Amino acid sequence: MATMTENKTPRFSQHNKQAFRNPWVLGWIAGILLVLAVNVAFIVTAVVTNPGLVDKNYYEKGRDQEQHFIEQQLTRDRLGWQMKLEAIDTPVAGQPVRYTFNIVDTSGVAIDGDKATLHAYRPSDMTADFDLPMQEIAPGVYSAELTFPLKGIWDLSAVLVKGEDSLKVTRRISVEAADPR
Repeated sequence: MATMTENKTPRFSQHNKQAFRNPWVLGWIAGILLVLAVNVAFIVTAVVTNPGLVDKNYYEKGRDQEQHFIEQQLTRDRLGWQMKLEAIDTPVAGQPVRYTFNIVDTSGVAIDGDKATLHAYRPSDMTADFDLPMQEIAPGVYSAELTFPLKGIWDLSAVLVKGEDSLKVTRRISVEAADPR
């Protein structure tokens, strides 16, 4: 004589013919819902944290980029200026760091310009971008002290203007996080 429990199949079983009582079907449904939930989370995060375009004139700059690059190369070859942009210390977010900009001609003679400017460009957030004028501390040597508000990747461009000529040097840097001690 069989007991009642032997004839009764478990509520959730691989052998159950009802779809929502089969663990394989429930597993597939749970997997699909998990993928959909993760996609919704990614979409919401992208919409909430989107900084927008990092450059308002991206189309014009992209269209003219090759022509501008060729003009810069021709100007650099014509003038023969050698430029170097470097920091005294490793840049740390929230702490001042001094950058120097050295310009010499092909024979090593310092170039005195009319104006030197340092542009700090944050590729991921245009609200953090800033410009600073550089002071001439010696012939052909310009300096500026800047404080980066955020850690991460920054593009620095130092521009020297002398009469009708202008030339720039760009350097990508990584700003470290401040030590929490």
